[in-house]
Amino acid sequence: MRPVVAGWAARRGRAVSVVTLLAGAAGALVSSTQTWATTEISGATVTSTGADAIPLLQPLSLAVLALSLALALTGRVVRFVLAAVAVAIGALLIAFAAPVAFAAPVSAVETAVTEHTGIAGSSSVAELVGEVSSAPWAWIGLVGAIVVAAGGLFAVGTGARWARAGRRYESGGERARGSAGPLDAVDSWDELSRGDDPTHAPPARPDEPPHRGDPPA
Repeated sequence: MRPVVAGWAARRGRAVSVVTLLAGAAGALVSSTQTWATTEISGATVTSTGADAIPLLQPLSLAVLALSLALALTGRVVRFVLAAVAVAIGALLIAFAAPVAFAAPVSAVETAVTEHTGIAGSSSVAELVGEVSSAPWAWIGLVGAIVVAAGGLFAVGTGARWARAGRRYESGGERARGSAGPLDAVDSWDELSRGDDPTHAPPARPDEPPHRGDPPA
């Protein structure tokens, strides 16, 4: 990776990954409450929400929201695990949402039809239902799933270069050793919350030679 790109990933990689995952999960979660598919039964229009069409849509979207917040504060190993989980959830959501958006199968309205008519069973509902149409919110949910997968992949690719976060949980020696690395928004906020100036360089250790231009002790 080029130095410029590596530096950008260190400074902005965490923020971009977290925001991307939040946006994708939020889009999928909002779409789960909206109409994904419609059909007509005896002249009455039956609508199916995203949660009806894909029962796992809401739980998986909420999992990504929680995961993205945890991703901002974890160390390298846990970071890669969470990023890989985000990729897996995104791929799973894509696999669920794509058939509804592209083909609108009968299974997408099965729950809604059962609630409307009291008839249960996939074969019985298929005999009762005629044409099923997908709604625009199914495509929005699919886009949200793709964004979740993309955010996870970006975190996997750049996570090794992210600036360190959660400095308040480190010992003084660890903070001194890590102070040479770039500070991100989380680090700066931690410094300010402790009453420290994040732009102020730490004092040199006694065994370190003075920097050029420093006055003699």
